[in-house]
Amino acid sequence: MRVWFITGASRGFGALIAAEALANGDAVVATARDPAIVTARLGNHERLLATRLDVTSEAEAHEAAGLAVKKFGRIDVLVNNAGYGLLGAIEEASAKETERLFGTNVFGLLGVTRAVLPHMRRQHSGHIINLSSVGGYTGYPGWGVYGATKFAVEGISEALAAEVAPLGIHVTVVEPGFFRTDFLDDSSLVRTAQQIDDYHETVGKTRAHAADANHGQRGDPRKLAKAFMRLAAAPNPPTRLPLGSDTVQRIESKHAHVEKELEAWRELATSTDWTEEKA
Repeated sequence: MRVWFITGASRGFGALIAAEALANGDAVVATARDPAIVTARLGNHERLLATRLDVTSEAEAHEAAGLAVKKFGRIDVLVNNAGYGLLGAIEEASAKETERLFGTNVFGLLGVTRAVLPHMRRQHSGHIINLSSVGGYTGYPGWGVYGATKFAVEGISEALAAEVAPLGIHVTVVEPGFFRTDFLDDSSLVRTAQQIDDYHETVGKTRAHAADANHGQRGDPRKLAKAFMRLAAAPNPPTRLPLGSDTVQRIESKHAHVEKELEAWRELATSTDWTEEKA
């Protein structure tokens, strides 16, 4: 039996992963700002601990991790799922909107990770799964600031994976594409207060697409939850796991573009190496 610690477990991916883990016979620490919503959705189980956690409070993260270990004795899988989106041009995003987004999506993830890692180090085992996005691998107009938080999660995950590998701890960053969740609803997506007309042809199209695509996305969130069970059971999990054919296509497209651009600029790129001048 694995013990899961899941942030943002009251709805969306977090709730589905928690339900799938319980159905799989595992124990789940399901955290949310309002744990009553978790209990109402998942029911009462001996293997479920629903507890409060606002990820922007590192003190609450340490308290929740302590309660998890007190009840179940260990934490085997940490799923850093809590987060939200911000839709708008980079120029449109205010400093306050940007800071708030990073506070949850990046600093919140770091705080929860710092709270759980001491327990995993003591166990010499564990698996940290950080939720990124297709937008954490390639940039989109209108998703620049949100994507920046996920690019940060990618870099954190890569470095952390190397740091904790000798301690028996795995790290995977998961990159979902567009799934039929409430991510594009107002409950999960914030739009910048400012909208600049000059971005109508770029960010404006993204805004229109987000409204049209809501609940019509290609990805099945139930299948994502099952994929997490396979990921957690893997003896040698990947550092990156894209989920959704749209993410796979975007990664392949970006790789092809980067390779083509690198080849075109290779001479200049390598011309800056130090060379000893001949006397």
